[in-house]
Amino acid sequence: MAARVIDGKALAERVRGEVADDVAHFVARHGRPPGLATVLIGDDPASAIYVGSKQKVTGEVGMRGFDHRLPADVSRDEVVGLIEDLNADPEVSGIICQLPVPDHLDGVELTGLIDPGKDVDGLTPVSAGLLALGREGLRPATPLGAMLLIEEAGAQLEGAEAVVVGRSNLFGKPMAQLLLGANATLTICHSRTRDLPGVCRRADVLVAAVGRDRMVKGDWIKPGATVIDVGINRSNSSPPALHGDVDFDEAVEVAGAITPVPGGVGPMTIACLLRNTLQAARMAAG
Repeated sequence: MAARVIDGKALAERVRGEVADDVAHFVARHGRPPGLATVLIGDDPASAIYVGSKQKVTGEVGMRGFDHRLPADVSRDEVVGLIEDLNADPEVSGIICQLPVPDHLDGVELTGLIDPGKDVDGLTPVSAGLLALGREGLRPATPLGAMLLIEEAGAQLEGAEAVVVGRSNLFGKPMAQLLLGANATLTICHSRTRDLPGVCRRADVLVAAVGRDRMVKGDWIKPGATVIDVGINRSNSSPPALHGDVDFDEAVEVAGAITPVPGGVGPMTIACLLRNTLQAARMAAG
C-alpha cells in the first residue's frame, strides 16, 4: 500500500490563515501590525525570488513588510548600521538577513548581530542556546515546519526512534533539538556514519537533509515510517526537474507517510516565518 503523501501546501495555507486571524487580533489590541524586515544583499536570482515571496505573504496576512535591498558591493559598516537600525525600530518585529551574502561579507556574523528577540530565522547563537536549553525562543522556520508536518502525519514522537540525516547549523542540529524536545530517541547521521542505510532503517521518523539527489532509497526506510524530505535538488534532465534527498518513487511504496518535493517542506518555511514574526511581536508587546 502506497504511503500517504503529506500536503505541505495545504498545511502551509492553514497556518497562514491562523496567522492572519491572530494578526487581526494583535492589531485590534495593540493598534499596529507586526512587521517583518528582510535584508537582501546583491542580485542572486533565487534569493530575490525567495525574499519577494516572503514580502508578498507578509502583506497577505496583514503584517507590514520592510524590504531592504542593498548592492553587492555594499560595505560591512553599512549593513551593520542597517541591522542596528532595524533592531532599534519598534515597528519591526522580525528581521531576516537573506543568505548567502557576497564573499566580502560574513553571513554568520551578520545574522549574529540581529536582536535575538527579532531573530525569526532562529539562527543567532542566543536562539540556538535557548533551543538547546528548552527555553522559550524563536525556532528556525524550516525545522519548525518539519515538526508541523510530522504532527500532520499523525506520527507519535514520544518514545519513537527518530533519525536526522544531516548535521548543518541551519537545519540538522535544530531539527534534532526539536525532536529531542518532543521526547523522541534521536540519532544524527552524517558523512562519517557507518552503515547509513541500516541506521535509517531503524527510524520511525526519518528526516533527510543532506542536499544529495535521491540518496535515500526505498530499502533504507522502515515499513510504515514517516519520511520528511528537506532536500531540494535540481536534476540535469531536460527540462530540469526538482527532486528531494529521498527517492520518492521507491520510498512511497514503503513509508507510511512522506513529504513530496516540491510541495512538502518548502511551503512550510515561509508559513513558519510568519508565525515566528507574530510570536516575536507578542513577546515584544509583553
